[in-house]
Amino acid sequence: MPRDAGRRAFGADPANYHRARPDYPDWVYRTLRSRCALGPGTATFEIGAGTGKATRRLLEAGADPLIAVEPDPRLAGFLRATHPDPALTVLVSAFEDAELEDQAFDLGVSGTAFHWLEEEAALAKIARLLRPGGWWAAFWNVFGDDSRPDPFHLATRDLLKGPDNPAAGERGIPFGLDSEARLAALTRTGAFDIVDTIMSAWSLVLDEDQAAALYATYSTVSLRADREAVLAELRRIARDTFGGRVVRNMTTSLYIARRAA
Repeated sequence: MPRDAGRRAFGADPANYHRARPDYPDWVYRTLRSRCALGPGTATFEIGAGTGKATRRLLEAGADPLIAVEPDPRLAGFLRATHPDPALTVLVSAFEDAELEDQAFDLGVSGTAFHWLEEEAALAKIARLLRPGGWWAAFWNVFGDDSRPDPFHLATRDLLKGPDNPAAGERGIPFGLDSEARLAALTRTGAFDIVDTIMSAWSLVLDEDQAAALYATYSTVSLRADREAVLAELRRIARDTFGGRVVRNMTTSLYIARRAA
């Protein structure tokens, strides 16, 4: 799936996206506070802020100023309307084109969005934006975990066949879970003196309506011409085969890196 098309795949129904997508676990924000200096007055930029799933928690932790970069004007409009915080500036732009001041930030973050960028070029720009000693943090909620049985995924795999988006990654490993590749890319920049990753596995339990609402937010579903028929069949499978109770395996990954002095 082309990156430009994928970036426009989420804005048709921002309210449903915000409601249906799960929040990031609390440990992500605890780590940002304890290791990445997130706190009152932390100058922060956020790449691909979307509807603000992470933005709210950054603001609550004291990020100020927080510049949220979001290329889809529909998502950006929702973000502005639902987060009327004077510390927040929403910049409608692709990150590649965003005009941000070099060495002006203590922290940069991206939640389940960084795979839509060309990694090497994006990391080079991120390194320029961070002050020496500043931190970069990219995190993902990944739907799936091959180490655990996933009956609903198996039951809907043929129904959902279509073009992969960049989140699928390479080498058969989702982008957000390919720690070897992500850490290697950070190291290759030569700009970071600490790189690390943390992952946790958990389960997401959904009823049939919640499952359909969640899958409606997937770029591989939302861009399909037969989207409504696919979602109706997915809802039927959740109801008739799984008794209205869907369990999805989840993995949350966090990558952090400190800008070298």
